[in-house]
Amino acid sequence: MLHCVGISAHVRSWLSDSPCSESGESMSLDQIGRITHIVTVKQLDSNTPDGHLDITDMALAVEQSPYFTERRSNGGLIVSEAPKFDLESYAANYDEYSRVSRLLNIARLCPPLALDALRLAIPTSKSAKDTQQYLDLIKLLHSINPDDDLATVDDAWVEKTNKLNEHETERLEHELRGYKNNLIKESIRMGQEDLGTHFLNMNRLDQATKAYQKMREFCTTPKHIAEMTLKLAYINMVTPNWIAAVSTAQKARSLTLRPEDKPRFDSVSQACTGLGYLGSGNYGQAAHAFLAVDPSYATVGPVANIDFSRAVMTANDIAVYGGLCALASMNRQQLQDSVLENANFRNFLELEPHIRRAISFFCGAKYSQCLAILEAYRTDYLLDIFLGPHINMLYHLIRSKSIVQYFVPFSQVTLSALTEAFPRPGGTPQMMENELVDMIQRGILDARIDTVDQLLIAPPKDSRADAHRGVMETAEEVEHQLRLKLFRINMMQAGLEIQSPKSNKSGKNVASSWGPGQTLG
Repeated sequence: MLHCVGISAHVRSWLSDSPCSESGESMSLDQIGRITHIVTVKQLDSNTPDGHLDITDMALAVEQSPYFTERRSNGGLIVSEAPKFDLESYAANYDEYSRVSRLLNIARLCPPLALDALRLAIPTSKSAKDTQQYLDLIKLLHSINPDDDLATVDDAWVEKTNKLNEHETERLEHELRGYKNNLIKESIRMGQEDLGTHFLNMNRLDQATKAYQKMREFCTTPKHIAEMTLKLAYINMVTPNWIAAVSTAQKARSLTLRPEDKPRFDSVSQACTGLGYLGSGNYGQAAHAFLAVDPSYATVGPVANIDFSRAVMTANDIAVYGGLCALASMNRQQLQDSVLENANFRNFLELEPHIRRAISFFCGAKYSQCLAILEAYRTDYLLDIFLGPHINMLYHLIRSKSIVQYFVPFSQVTLSALTEAFPRPGGTPQMMENELVDMIQRGILDARIDTVDQLLIAPPKDSRADAHRGVMETAEEVEHQLRLKLFRINMMQAGLEIQSPKSNKSGKNVASSWGPGQTLG
């Protein structure tokens, strides 16, 4: 029989009392592993006062659950370190649907918070209409801790909610048919909107999209069109369909609205555009979009009956998304001018001061401090439902830019010095060399590596070639200016004259003349 070495005393006690122990039958390592997980989770939930088990043991037990074991074997991301934020405070920033979605995402990725996230999400999901999301939460909790009090499906609630949903669908469709018979456009539009919102609450996104799209022919004002467009943008972000999200958000921003409505719709559509670009991996465009979001976004309230600052992303999220995208896509001067000196975006940065410090360090050429701040928050960002899939690429781009900027003033740098300046957990000069080779091959870094002396060497500059290149550029510019002057002389000799439009005192445009006493047209 296998000895119970390396497992807790509680598990050894349970195994000694098991039938296999009494019969003398041997147990496989896999059997012991499953028993260890079940007993440990039971012990952790029993609140025993012996002090033998703590939160670290809890995370370890959850990480050994069948769900995370399978996820690890499939190469999925597992965030084993607990984030800095308080889970309940974090969840309270979002509305019901977004809260449950974000908690479910955390539970799928983070063993230390999985149980707490599910225990917060399940009661919240039962106050909504989406029964499938509730069943997904129960299934995940059962695969992590089958003996949890919440790991059993409330069949009565599921059946009742499904019946209520069907009854509400029939009622709304019946009302809509009545509106269509009466041919009242505004009533039809509102009926389609109510039906789409009902489908959206049930997470039937395709049906919600069709219902909202049918509103278009019954919209009688630009505001109605803007509301419909933002609803479609919201569905595209939830789906997610990032290209469509960008397109619909830009359409909403291009509409002509009343002065009191325009700022509210523009701030929301600008934020949605930024999130769409982020989701599609276009970090440069995302940065410009987020930097242009008006600070009123945080207080604008519901727009198109959706409070985007709670249903999609908070003002804190905009600060993080915009700051990281800017760091990944802008140079130091652009960061200084467009981010740190941006009066509007400064309001967002005040909510996340560590992002502002990281950008300030980068602008001040203190790259190691910048990367250290970002690394401290990597776990938090990996658990973000929108930012998580992109955080490794964003960090890679920021680190690559930092290395390139660090190397600019030097003709050569030792690999050991670079390793110290840009540390990584378990980093070695060999790892740094591999990273530099990859950057050189992809054209990010213009340098050569001396593997014998372990040096990164800048390529020698040919002053003669640089001088020739400068002369040729100057000659091309002079030639261009001369050709423009010759063109003007030829036009004057032909009796032709083009004048730029001017405004008279009455505000009317003066027609352009094509010669003395002649006008075009």
